[in-house]
Amino acid sequence: MQNIDLKLLHVLNILFEEHSVTSAAGRLNLSQSAVSKHLARLRELFNDPLFERSAQGLKPTPRALELLPQLRQLLSQFDQLTRPNAFDPAVSNRHFRIDLLNTAYSVTFPYFMPNLLADAPNVRLLTQTWEPRSLDKLLKCEIDLGIACREWDERSPLHMRFIPDALNHATLIREHSLCLLREGHPALNGTWDLQSFLSYRHIQVIMGGIDKWLLDDVLSEQQLSRDIAIEMPDFHSAMSLCEQSDLVLCAPARYAKQMASHFKLRTLPMPIKFELGAYVLLWHKHFEQDSGHKWLRDLIISSVDEPIG
Repeated sequence: MQNIDLKLLHVLNILFEEHSVTSAAGRLNLSQSAVSKHLARLRELFNDPLFERSAQGLKPTPRALELLPQLRQLLSQFDQLTRPNAFDPAVSNRHFRIDLLNTAYSVTFPYFMPNLLADAPNVRLLTQTWEPRSLDKLLKCEIDLGIACREWDERSPLHMRFIPDALNHATLIREHSLCLLREGHPALNGTWDLQSFLSYRHIQVIMGGIDKWLLDDVLSEQQLSRDIAIEMPDFHSAMSLCEQSDLVLCAPARYAKQMASHFKLRTLPMPIKFELGAYVLLWHKHFEQDSGHKWLRDLIISSVDEPIG
């Protein structure tokens, strides 16, 4: 283990990302047999199979999953050590890992990706859906950036003040929520107030692993609650159900307005007041002076803020 080849660790990291020897070989510009030999060497070094074959490709063993955070931290530190001070997006082939909420894609990526593709044709973004573990991944420098929802309302456990001190952040978009109802919904013909809002059953979307919204915290203070008929994992599916029922769906306003046009849905204001939330860009202070990282952060912040901020 004292003489481990750093190239082997790089191969291991790519296997984690691709879940396939064939795909990893393509990424590494190596033959499949060469990657297989590297994997055999890694298995010998760590005295563990590391990956097992499954219907979804190579599945990491428990030992491999235990190694992953340390592996990525080590590779990140080595990358920082060997990376030139100046970053030239035109020639860089750097990869950046970003975890973000599903609703954040449509209100951020279309605004900065055209410039990224034009200015940095070989830069690659590796994105995954924001999940409860994403904050820990940021703190361990396993990912470069996160885009998550945070609140400015003092009553929320997701208030901005609870962002860990090890992370820096920038507000991309201030956001409020809207109510979505199907066309012809009976509520559209009467008074829309809190009493009407609470008289109907609701769809709750579990977004980023969070199953309780600020809305529910505010209602709880008044000894009120929504009648949640169903919890769903994404807004697209929830909107499809909303279109076919009398269920009410609460959703971030920009995303709701974009998606409502694809369904037979109407929007109504939220009949209860609380502070606007925000989509927030998060990164570890470890990357603060990294010129490439700063280039991407600045690109996202300036591009998203200008047209819709």
